[in-house]
Amino acid sequence: MSLYLPRHFEQQDPQALQALMHDHPLATWVCVAEGEPVINHLPLHLDPTRGQHGTLIGHVARANPVWQSQPTSSVVIFHGPQAYVTPSWYPTKQASGKVVPTWNYAVVHAHGLPRFIEDRDELHALVSRLTDRHEAGRAHPWSVNDAPPDYTQTMLGAIVGLEIEITNIQGKFKLSQNRLPVDQRGVLEGAAQGAEEERLMAQAMVKALPGLGGV
Repeated sequence: MSLYLPRHFEQQDPQALQALMHDHPLATWVCVAEGEPVINHLPLHLDPTRGQHGTLIGHVARANPVWQSQPTSSVVIFHGPQAYVTPSWYPTKQASGKVVPTWNYAVVHAHGLPRFIEDRDELHALVSRLTDRHEAGRAHPWSVNDAPPDYTQTMLGAIVGLEIEITNIQGKFKLSQNRLPVDQRGVLEGAAQGAEEERLMAQAMVKALPGLGGV
């Protein structure tokens, strides 16, 4: 599975890649099993301490046949900020008119083969870690141990744990790097005044293009 990745859109900074995966945990997992593509959407947690590029942790429903397959290839796609870019944001539009719309976005592709987990103790530790990660910061965080033990065991029986050690990782941050600085500034200022998805894209541009400064 290959990604079209022009050099000026390539993001190699591990911290930037890990931040996107952390901030946008709902991922698209695509694997090939028995010659057919299999697609799932699930939240995954990155453990950066395990493996060269980290290890992704999550779970799937036991009723999902993917855990009984033996994927020959596998990639997890994390989708970051994205927004439409109007030519009206480009100052060069006034000079030549030679501009067209585009779409800015940031994604991470994490490759690796899955390991499935059925052991109840390991599963309990896995879901506890995932829950603690997403409940952190709440005034009254919920814990797996708040549920009755027999109910927890029933729920654990309905899932299978998933780990994917990342063997290769690619980041594509298409954030107007191919435009003149004056147009980059125009996109940044226009997006910063737009809807939420546009403002998030503007924030991503500031991080990817530090020479722009803020707005």
